[in-house]
Amino acid sequence: MTAIDADHLSTTDLLELARRTTPIQLNQETLHRTSECRQVLDRMISRPDALYYGINTGFGDLCNVSISPEDIEQLQRNLILSHACGTGEEVPPPINDLIQLLKIRNLTLGFSGVRADTLQLMVNLFNAGVRPVIHTQGSLGASGDLAPLAHLALVLIGEGKTDWQGQRLPARDILNKLGWPPLNLGAKEGLALLNGTQFSTAYGVWAVEQGRALLEWADAIAALSMDAFLCQAAPLDDRLHQLRRQPGQIAVASRIRHWLAGSPLGNTRRPAVQDPYAFRCVPQVHGASRDAWGYTRQVIDQEINAVTDNPTIFPGQEDILSGGNFHAQPIALALDFLAIALAELASISERRIFQLVSGKRDLPPFLVNKPGLHSGLMIAQYTAASIVSQSKQLCTPASVDSIVSSNGQEDHVSMAANAATKLYRVVENTRTVLAIEWMTAAQALDFRRPLASSAILEPLVQAYRTRVPFLSEDRIISDDIHQTIDFLQAHDARIME
Repeated sequence: MTAIDADHLSTTDLLELARRTTPIQLNQETLHRTSECRQVLDRMISRPDALYYGINTGFGDLCNVSISPEDIEQLQRNLILSHACGTGEEVPPPINDLIQLLKIRNLTLGFSGVRADTLQLMVNLFNAGVRPVIHTQGSLGASGDLAPLAHLALVLIGEGKTDWQGQRLPARDILNKLGWPPLNLGAKEGLALLNGTQFSTAYGVWAVEQGRALLEWADAIAALSMDAFLCQAAPLDDRLHQLRRQPGQIAVASRIRHWLAGSPLGNTRRPAVQDPYAFRCVPQVHGASRDAWGYTRQVIDQEINAVTDNPTIFPGQEDILSGGNFHAQPIALALDFLAIALAELASISERRIFQLVSGKRDLPPFLVNKPGLHSGLMIAQYTAASIVSQSKQLCTPASVDSIVSSNGQEDHVSMAANAATKLYRVVENTRTVLAIEWMTAAQALDFRRPLASSAILEPLVQAYRTRVPFLSEDRIISDDIHQTIDFLQAHDARIME
């Protein structure tokens, strides 16, 4: 089992912890490190004339306002209450879990000054399956993901709302039910809970994992389309791709050769000397997306293991430094990049759908018997085109925008949270378009019978046909699309073997 306080966590490790197969726990070294950092903080703020941002001062543009020792506890509570300004949709449960884990992870590194009791309550709530109600709107991605993380922190002080075992409960009620008193926060604890990039990073962790499956499916689905469209094999030749030297391109060509190996359709006469780019350039396009995904995964892995709090306490040197590690620019750029990369998978996929339903290469128009009487997959391509167009709009980078806030103190922000929530929609859009292509390619393949595809693709197609039968006449295609999406998700693990 991977511990939440391991020396290094990857996206895969974090997703495993999010499955809750075993409770997370803190080892003695972490508790000792947390307590030691807290003791250093307490000593430092007790010194005469000690003034540290957000610990015994106001916040943002109020950073020069000194707070008296007797008001420090109230300061931290007020911070959480005032910053809980989230609006919009609620964060999906899988990402909610990741936000909690990332915040716990960040605090275990021992540079934030929270008490061990605070950290332990967060662990207890996660293990009990309590999800704070967190909204998707409100973060600028600069002073940390302040608004969403404030909603996370509300639960610790007995405020806000939670979801638990299918019930929507006030935080104070769930704490009472589980026998844990709400916290009275000490110096800096509210700030430590709110500072950080855990909201945007959680979306990144989820999108990296989903993107990995989409990349594999995109290659497999393209392979099936290429087989059904009777495409040339030459564009997949490894010699071509070695000359280009792009690792993603080389890997995609290899994967598609793997999917098509031994296909009987591959031995039939090719109707064209060269195929359209949507088929011929799959290694180049998918490969570029694969490389972009690899960069994003690296950035997210680094952020999982990063200290993104402010101010940062250095117990060994008894020093407190105020900096900008909460600024989410690295995440914003990476998430914008991944959104573009995954949207491109859908963009080229829609072009293959278009070619397959166009009545070319001895396939019937719209892949149905008696076209005219039946519309077949005509409007499925419309749907794919509509989704691709939406994703193009969603791919306008959030990271190029900045709006001054906090009376000019926070004068450049990353907008990483907006990049994150846009990316979520792009992932779902790409999954849907790829599902439409798989449905279309399987339909085209059936018009090539009795010839079959490869020994590795055929079992997948046959499994799919138990869920979505051949389209012999018009029916409600929306149902087929949703069944296809479910099929792809159910076979993610198999496709990534």
